[in-house]
Amino acid sequence: MEFKSNFKVYYEDTDSGGVVYYANYLKFLERARTDAITSLNFSNKNLIEKFGIYIIVKSCNLNFRKPAKLEDNLNIISKVLEVKNVSIRMKQHIFVNDSMIVEAEILLASVDEKGKPSKLPVEFKSQLIKWLF
Repeated sequence: MEFKSNFKVYYEDTDSGGVVYYANYLKFLERARTDAITSLNFSNKNLIEKFGIYIIVKSCNLNFRKPAKLEDNLNIISKVLEVKNVSIRMKQHIFVNDSMIVEAEILLASVDEKGKPSKLPVEFKSQLIKWLF
């Protein structure tokens, strides 16, 4: 299963040439993951308040194929590849029209308020497992 998000590139996302600044792709990907979690009837705030866990990025690998530009409409597809006790591995692709411009592999970890690994809540983990590709 996959989750789809759409975002528009605003002036604040670009450099002086109207090209998206590379670090802003991480923001777009984060927003898409946040929307995906919300679609499962969870939220980052809910995971913190109810379960005492934070979902953090442990590692990410991005491959930039083409730049996005001012006022482009970005389509982001997010897929869960693997769910373990304290981690989630995802694949995300950013498209402009039908052209893939960025591919990313993200490893997320579940940690407690002290930053120590903490098991994913059973309810959340079961929802993520339904997303496995």
